[in-house]
Amino acid sequence: MATEPEWRFVAGPRAAGTLLAALLLLTGCSADGKQNTADGAGTDRPSAPPTATGTLEQLAEKAGCDPNVQTDAQELRQANCKTPTGRYVLTTFATDRGQREWINEAKDYGGSYLVGRRWVAVGDAKVVAALRGRLGGTVETASPHHSGESGDGGSEEGHSGHHGS
Repeated sequence: MATEPEWRFVAGPRAAGTLLAALLLLTGCSADGKQNTADGAGTDRPSAPPTATGTLEQLAEKAGCDPNVQTDAQELRQANCKTPTGRYVLTTFATDRGQREWINEAKDYGGSYLVGRRWVAVGDAKVVAALRGRLGGTVETASPHHSGESGDGGSEEGHSGHHGS
């Protein structure tokens, strides 16, 4: 008794990989350079370039700034920069940990921060946005945490923010 061969579609790892690659290709080709917001609507803001790396001087050159170096220490280097968009401070760090500690302390004062690998640019929001177009990076913002009141002469007793208790 002769039987017809049975044809079956077998979806193995190779087929799944091919399907995944095709889906990624299709979604990648449909991207139009717009960034998506939480509601799925695109914005007209183009994507930032890859995050820049380099020395303080190299980053300043990429940003179009002639750096006025204010701090030249082993753990960090800091320069004031002025561009047609506005003024900002550019800081480079020796370590990732040093950078994160600096950012965490600086955020107590509020402001806009453009953060890259071992560097930070601090300035007004419009200046930071313009810099992002040249240097890439991630924008972080913070509101001031201090009301300007110095407390009871520097005593940190209890550190709860309440005086005399």
